[in-house]
Amino acid sequence: QVQLVESGGGLVQAGGSLRLSCTASGRSFSSYNMGWFRQTPGKEREFVAAITWIGLRTYYANSVKGRFTISKDNAKNMVYLQMNSLKPDDTAVYYCAAKSGATRWSVATDYSFWGQGAQVTVSS
Repeated sequence: QVQLVESGGGLVQAGGSLRLSCTASGRSFSSYNMGWFRQTPGKEREFVAAITWIGLRTYYANSVKGRFTISKDNAKNMVYLQMNSLKPDDTAVYYCAAKSGATRWSVATDYSFWGQGAQVTVSS
């Protein structure tokens, strides 16, 4: 079992930056692959980024590639999402998630554990 808590959301102007953090607790966090998703009202949860359990490989949605960076610190039980050059379209609730498998990174239902979400609002 893994518990996840996101922090670092907030309001930022377009072009600005934010860093989301995900604090994990529970057994064997370091063995889990991690992902970030986002969701806006009335829409399905959308894949943003993922990272393998040891942090060697990362995956990104095309919409954030080159602007967002996912990282993982197993010693601190933390996952981060650095978001630069933010756009109003990035406004959403962002969720941290954990999974065991190493395929289908963008499939939300493959993730077993989820945080409660953090609101990110980008103003134009």
